Amino acid sequence: MARKKTKSVIPGFGISFGVSVSILSLIVIIPLCSLVIYSSQLTLEQFFEIITRPRVLASYKVSLATSFIASVINAVMGLVMAWVLVRYEFPGKRILDGMIELPFALPTAVAGISLAHLTVPNGPVGAVFSGLGIDIAYTWVGITVAMTFIGIPFVVRSIQPVLENVEGEYEEAAYLMGAGRLQTFFRVVLPEIRPALIAGFTMAFARCLGEYGSVVFIAGNKPYETEIAPLMIMSELQEFDYPAATSVALTMLLMAFVILFVNAVLQSRASAIVSGIR
Repeated sequence: MARKKTKSVIPGFGISFGVSVSILSLIVIIPLCSLVIYSSQLTLEQFFEIITRPRVLASYKVSLATSFIASVINAVMGLVMAWVLVRYEFPGKRILDGMIELPFALPTAVAGISLAHLTVPNGPVGAVFSGLGIDIAYTWVGITVAMTFIGIPFVVRSIQPVLENVEGEYEEAAYLMGAGRLQTFFRVVLPEIRPALIAGFTMAFARCLGEYGSVVFIAGNKPYETEIAPLMIMSELQEFDYPAATSVALTMLLMAFVILFVNAVLQSRASAIVSGIR
């Protein structure tokens, strides 16, 4: 007996697919292709000469290192925050839950200026750490703080819905079998949320890598020390050197693609492991 076809509430596949491809092309594909077109004005030798200049390489190092450190911090802090929001009830929970998304809504320049004022040596936070001999503003520490601020929502929002669906019976069964809290977490809970944790980490990493507004105010922008790659792109644009700017931008784009590809592979493997456990 033929199965009755259910009627969709939106237009059929052909129209929906066409609209989706059109929107994706206009918003994502065409702008990204422009980077390749502008970069093609250079020879391969000129392209590699631009993206391997010592100052540009130093900016890659600053961006990659601080983004990775901030994403690791976000992975730990985001997991803890998601756990608190899901597993506990307390006054002000809804307010705290809403504040998680504040970095999404807050203009990055506002975040950068605020963090810079807080962490300069004579600022409320910076003065405390300066007394301990630790400088925050205009160092790698300040860049990491800014990136942690803008990256934390990605981890929390990735883990939170998955953690809500983790059945408490599994943990209770582990306790009844003699497992301790840490053993239960690492062997029961963590495998379930690992794909979401990986997704949050890689999305935060990719976001931090391309962040400009909130970082440029607190970085100090010292060449070879605290100058980030997006600032190099802006510097080239201010000098009207569009081929050089697009070359650096294309390199950053390739880095983002690599990060997202690794994210897809790791998530696929983590999901396969979870399916095997189940």
